[in-house]
Amino acid sequence: MPNILVLAELDEGQLKQATLSAVAFAHKVVAEAGGSFDILLIGENVSGSAERLRQGGASAVLVADHAQLKHPVSDKYAQVIADVAKERGVTMVVGAASTYSKDILPRAAALLDAGMLSDVIDVRRDGDDFTFKRVMFAGNVIATVKLDGAVKFLTVRAAAFTHSPTGSGSSPVISIHIEADRLPSFIEYEGREAKVTGRPDSTEARIVVSGGRAIKNAADFERLIGGLADALGGAVGSSRALVDAGVTPNSLQVGQTGKIVAPDLYIAVGISGAIQHLAGMKDTKIIVAINKDPEAPIFEVADFGLVGDVYQLVPELVQKLRK
Repeated sequence: MPNILVLAELDEGQLKQATLSAVAFAHKVVAEAGGSFDILLIGENVSGSAERLRQGGASAVLVADHAQLKHPVSDKYAQVIADVAKERGVTMVVGAASTYSKDILPRAAALLDAGMLSDVIDVRRDGDDFTFKRVMFAGNVIATVKLDGAVKFLTVRAAAFTHSPTGSGSSPVISIHIEADRLPSFIEYEGREAKVTGRPDSTEARIVVSGGRAIKNAADFERLIGGLADALGGAVGSSRALVDAGVTPNSLQVGQTGKIVAPDLYIAVGISGAIQHLAGMKDTKIIVAINKDPEAPIFEVADFGLVGDVYQLVPELVQKLRK
């Protein structure tokens, strides 16, 4: 029977919602094949997040709390994960498909000489083993894969696994002993640069407003895209064209080489709808497109479309919403 270890993701001490999708994946595997799962929290002073996860239905919430683990330095975190996996006889290690997990889990897999899959969207029991479905080539191909080895490492797409309902019981919190002298020190944490904003992260927001090539400069992006997002209480996103042009930072990019989002509502403003962009938002429940070109590919996937100049239509929308 599977023994799963779910890696919880923290950002500046705050639990990321995508963790709950990884927990939902573990619930699905356990429901089909039996077994159990634990949740692993790594960091410093993470007891608050541990309490929040106690209702997730895990056998235990494991807490690796140490000053050297304050920042997510991948070589240290990977060593902790590998040690916990060996000690507890883990057969599957799973995290959300994010830059956090994609930086850490492959290193842990290498330490255990284990195979790894990324962007898993489904799992099925296959005798005593499992088959997984994962997206490839910007979502144009869905591959069915079987992973060899006693231990399997996976990242799962948050949009593919609905958050699990709160469990009826409280999982025990177990502290993991950290031998600081054994932690590797190949990577040194220098600092973090982040723009302070009151808007939610696009990967967790219910509403995302994204701008594309039609937006001419950073000031217009903030006024139009930021203004519409603020009127709706949503997050902002960007196409790669604006990132390449220096209009928006890379952190806002949605698409194959950017963030994967799946909000309830995605508003694509001045975005043509290239396949690389659609790969990052096609799991959205409702897609609204605003574009002056009625033949733009984005209208083929949009639930609602508005043809016209974004410089005229978006201010009108913002004005009506604020009323």
